[in-house]
Amino acid sequence: MKRTLGLALAALLAATASASAQEKFTFALNWFAVGDHAAYWVALDKGYYKAKGLDVALENSKGSGDSMAKVDTGRADAGLADVAAIVPFIAKGGTIKVVGMVFDKTPLNIFSLKSKPLNKPKELEGATLASPPGDAQRQVFPAFAKLTGIDASKITWVNIDPAAKIAALAEKRTDGVSDYTTGLPLYEKASGKGNVVMMQWADFGFDLYAMSIMASAKTMKDKPKQLKAFIEASYMGWRDVMADPDAALAIQKKHVPELDLSTIKENMAMGLDLMKTDAYRKNGIGSIDDKRMCGSVDLMNNYMTMPKKIDCKDVYTQEFYTKIEMPK
Repeated sequence: MKRTLGLALAALLAATASASAQEKFTFALNWFAVGDHAAYWVALDKGYYKAKGLDVALENSKGSGDSMAKVDTGRADAGLADVAAIVPFIAKGGTIKVVGMVFDKTPLNIFSLKSKPLNKPKELEGATLASPPGDAQRQVFPAFAKLTGIDASKITWVNIDPAAKIAALAEKRTDGVSDYTTGLPLYEKASGKGNVVMMQWADFGFDLYAMSIMASAKTMKDKPKQLKAFIEASYMGWRDVMADPDAALAIQKKHVPELDLSTIKENMAMGLDLMKTDAYRKNGIGSIDDKRMCGSVDLMNNYMTMPKKIDCKDVYTQEFYTKIEMPK
C-alpha cells in the first residue's frame, strides 16, 4: 500500500514539475483569428509547443502596428507583422527583427466593389479608403503611391477597427479597404460572390515580402532557446495544415468557436497558395531568401519616407530558424 502511495506521489510530483517547467510565451497575431493563423492553434492543440517546454498564449491584434508595439514593449514575446510595416518601424527606433516568414508570395491588395471598382492605382485618387491606423498596408502606402505615381494627398483615409473593414465596404461607407488577398472569401460573403474587386500591389511592381514572424531584441537576447523552439513548433503546425487543411480547420474551430468555416476554408486555401512555393519546398517552410529580403528593404528605402535608410541586416536574422520540410 505504502509503495503504491509512494509511486502515486512520485508521479504527481513529476507531473507538477513538468507543468511548472512550461515557460509562458505570448504570441501576438496580426488580426483577429482567420485561416492565416490556423497553424498556431494546431501546434498548440497537438502539443508541439508543450513538448518544447512552452506554455503559449495567442493574442489578437489590430494590425501589424499593434502587434509590433506589443512585441517591442515586451507585452508579447513574438508576433506576426508585415515586412512592409516592420522596416519603417525599425527606422523609427523599433528593436524588432523578422525571424521567419509566413507568406512567400505577397498578398498586399486593396478591395473595392464591382459597382465602383478601383482597378488601377491612379483610380485611388479622390477615393476614400478605410483602414486601422496600425494596418501594414496603410503604413507602407506612401511607398506604393510613389512607385505607381499616385498623388497620396488626393486620398482620404478613414480609421476603422480591423473587424469593421468588411462591413464598411459592403455597406459602401468607403470606396475601398486595404487588406490581404486572402480576405476575399470574407468580403464576398458580405458583398456577394463576384462583387468584390482586387487591386493586387504585385501587379504594379510592388512585390515584397509580407507576413512574417518577428521578435524583439529582448526576446532574442533573453529567450533565444524558447524563440527557436516556438518557431520550429509553429512551422510544424504549418506543415500539418498543408497536409490536412480540413483537420486543421476543425482544430481551430474547437479553439475559436465563432469561426465561420464556410469562408475560413477558402481563406486558408488562398493563404496556403502563398506558401506552396518552390522556395519553401527546397529550403523549408518559412525560410528567408536573403536576396529577396534585401530587395524588399531596398524597395522601402527607395520609395518610402523614413527617418533613415535601413541596412538589410538590421531587418532580419536566420539565427532562430529550423528547417521544416513541406509535406509530400
